[in-house]
Amino acid sequence: MADVKITDETQELVETELRKGASNSRIANLLDLPYKEAVEIIDAIKEKIRPEVGENIAFTFRGEHMEGTIEKLLTNSAIVVVDWDNSPKHLYDLMEEKTVVNFKDIDAFLKKFDITEHMMEEPEEDTEE
Repeated sequence: MADVKITDETQELVETELRKGASNSRIANLLDLPYKEAVEIIDAIKEKIRPEVGENIAFTFRGEHMEGTIEKLLTNSAIVVVDWDNSPKHLYDLMEEKTVVNFKDIDAFLKKFDITEHMMEEPEEDTEE
């Protein structure tokens, strides 16, 4: 694949259409590009926005905000372990510990605060006598 220059506008358009589930041919038409050239751009953007195992995400299920951690990646979706501390408890009966989330349904990638990264090292004691 050749290096393709992707503008911010093109990236935003393609991401929006991918989230809607648009076909490559529809996106090519919206970009006003030949199909083959558009597919190169689409593939490059898909690779940029593809989540990784271990990432914390926010997603919507039945109109409710939920959060979880990606456990496994599939082609266009991920197996997500639901974070029940930050998700509505009344949905537990519907999905229990894990659920499948389509990439297009991911609302945001979240950063989690890790206390161990921010702990101060204890100062060394003065050993001079």
